[in-house]
Amino acid sequence: MLNNTQHSGFSKRLLLNKGAVIGLILIALSSLLAVFAYFIAPDHSPNANRMIPAIGGRKPGFTNNFLLTKRERVLANTATIEKLFFGEEDTYTYTPISAYQQVGDSIIYQQYIDEGVSDRKAIHLKFCATPAIQTLHFYVGTDKFGRDILSRLIIGVRVSLSVGLIAVIISLTIGIFLGAVAGYFRGWIDELVLWFINTIWSIPTLLLVFAITLALGKGFWQVFIAVGLTMWVNVARLVRGQVMAIRELEYIEATKVLGYSHSRTIFKHILPNILGPVMVIAASNFASAIVIEAGLSFLGVGVQPPQPSWGLMIKEHYNFIITHNPMLALAPGIAIMLLVLSFNLLGNGLRDALNVRGKI
Repeated sequence: MLNNTQHSGFSKRLLLNKGAVIGLILIALSSLLAVFAYFIAPDHSPNANRMIPAIGGRKPGFTNNFLLTKRERVLANTATIEKLFFGEEDTYTYTPISAYQQVGDSIIYQQYIDEGVSDRKAIHLKFCATPAIQTLHFYVGTDKFGRDILSRLIIGVRVSLSVGLIAVIISLTIGIFLGAVAGYFRGWIDELVLWFINTIWSIPTLLLVFAITLALGKGFWQVFIAVGLTMWVNVARLVRGQVMAIRELEYIEATKVLGYSHSRTIFKHILPNILGPVMVIAASNFASAIVIEAGLSFLGVGVQPPQPSWGLMIKEHYNFIITHNPMLALAPGIAIMLLVLSFNLLGNGLRDALNVRGKI
């Protein structure tokens, strides 16, 4: 376990690693985006699912005027905490317009239908918002359904970070327990755990995720569990090797002489001393979980529409790469790349700061 001096040295070495600092900054920014996503995203509707088909597939920087009209169903005010987690239903309907003018207590406008196509209409001001006309900027463009890509990217970071966090928690819980038990007790317990590890290891990761996902069903929470249940093997093998090395040291022999229980020896005297390698593999598993989730969503067995997932966004628009608007697929791909790179940089920084190689 790190004492105060060692902790200070570890922090200093980590902060001197430029790659690790960049990774930490990107992860911190992503976490803030995830927490306050609905307050930051331009489209704060649930799942950023405001569909305006007339403006579908627009390129980054697209700007247009919209007429805001009251919806028939009156919506109750959304509490701040509820908006933080689930967003807020739109109070108004957004109608794209190409031109308008106010005549008395009415607005005469040209409803935008397509390039060069519009329909002349009029509406009384009492049915409109105040002000009735609003200009929206789509900085990353719109998808084929007319939804704001930037908003869906921001909301989608929640899925990636959540699946990484839960998958890592599940994998660490199972991996540390089985690895510690196998490495400490040895004998038939070690052989049984090793057989189980090798059996799981022999199955391709993606195939195992498919099997678990099909058994649990498609959905948000199912994909978290499926990914977590396939990533504990690396943790178990690492922990087993570390425990086998530490159990032979003198201070562990001293705990046996003092009559400490096995559980106390494992959890208070062994595990705290192998946290370094575990932290490194946790960062690596976090990155792997993000990629696996994106792959599952791309194949249609992960997060389901309309919930935004970066992998699902690529699936919906990958054919646009060779057409007029490649950003529809490139934007979520770049987001996945940056987040995975951040955790890999952090993992490398932790490895160097903790001098894991020297300990192994």
